[in-house]
Amino acid sequence: MNTAHDHRRLGRELGLFDTDPLIGAGLPYWLPDGAVVRHALEEYVREAERAAGYRHVYSPVLGKRELYELSGHWSHYSDDMFPPMRLGAEEVVLRPGLCPHHALIYRSRSRSYRELPLRIAELGGMYRSEPSGALGGLTRVRAIQLNDAHVFCTLEQAAGEARAALDLIRRAYADLGIRAARYRLSLPGGNGGSGADRGGKYVADPELWRRATALLREVLDGSGLPYEAAEGEAAFYGPKIDVQITDPAGREATLSTVQIDFHQPERFGLHYVGADGAKHRPVMVHRSVVGSVERAVAHLVEEHGGAFPAWLAPVQLVVLPVAGAQADRAEEVVRQARARGLRAELAGPEQGSLAARIRAARLVPYQAVLGRREAGGGLVAVRLRDGRRPGAVPVAELLRRIGERVAARGTGLWDTGPVPGGRGA
Repeated sequence: MNTAHDHRRLGRELGLFDTDPLIGAGLPYWLPDGAVVRHALEEYVREAERAAGYRHVYSPVLGKRELYELSGHWSHYSDDMFPPMRLGAEEVVLRPGLCPHHALIYRSRSRSYRELPLRIAELGGMYRSEPSGALGGLTRVRAIQLNDAHVFCTLEQAAGEARAALDLIRRAYADLGIRAARYRLSLPGGNGGSGADRGGKYVADPELWRRATALLREVLDGSGLPYEAAEGEAAFYGPKIDVQITDPAGREATLSTVQIDFHQPERFGLHYVGADGAKHRPVMVHRSVVGSVERAVAHLVEEHGGAFPAWLAPVQLVVLPVAGAQADRAEEVVRQARARGLRAELAGPEQGSLAARIRAARLVPYQAVLGRREAGGGLVAVRLRDGRRPGAVPVAELLRRIGERVAARGTGLWDTGPVPGGRGA
């Protein structure tokens, strides 16, 4: 990747996000084009999760201090949490993660083994008190929109659910046009990864760590993916598979995770009624397909240099009338495109010469040039962002093709088949 693709510079140049000292460090706001990218990414994740059997929920970004004492966050993670706020006799806290709320959703009613695996997903806010020196652009922020999910399952189902989550992550990376730098098995530090560290960072339960680590090793070994074990990188409650990415400067960060947790089901007293009529403890599989939306968009900006896959692009089609005489026809093409759900804009002659307008729209996946001949024949001359020129195409055919490519997601712009009624495909 080109170092010129640093998302902190390019994201502002492209009008995706910005910051203001009155809002505060680590609290960026999204501009209209950035909001489009974020929305498209969130909808992609929701659709992928629904297809994989997840049910979506909403939960509050606040919780009583007692909730995080019960989950273990207060004793193991409070240094990364914002201080509690007093409300009368109670203290409430901005949540550092979504898992305690999802555990409460699970235990809100009795559960049978017939319901398992129960897959609960949410795109929800969480907050972490990051030191100011660690903040940067969208990669390290204090207000985080997390693509999170928790699968409550039997012990026998746990490895399969973790493997399915890893497959979901790999498919998403292919559709997003990004790649993993490496896969990491993140273990606790101290005493050979048993979790018995002296600093209190991890839950002190060697058997818990052994069982969870064995399951994740089984998943990784069965996937055929090369991976490296790293001590000191686990969550406080269990080991995890981290999918690592790198930025243009070679700095590494975690984007996606799969975790196996025996700790919180125990802490929250979760159970299900088995086929034998007795109560059993479920396993909790934490997983995030794209991690935080902020870090995911930052990486997409850097990976693609702002030239997003068509389904993610803030503007998918720009219509360029050669002269004012074609402006009305060009506006009609834009209206038709928008009616099909495409993000289309008009770049008319008042914005400069045709060459200048084409250069200004260089990151837009599809350009439709409309001259006198095209306007008279119901055609547009198509230019693709990658430099290809399929030629003169009927407007309806162009919009159909773009719609199909957008609906299919992925990174391709144009298939190689002939264009019915067109020339030069």
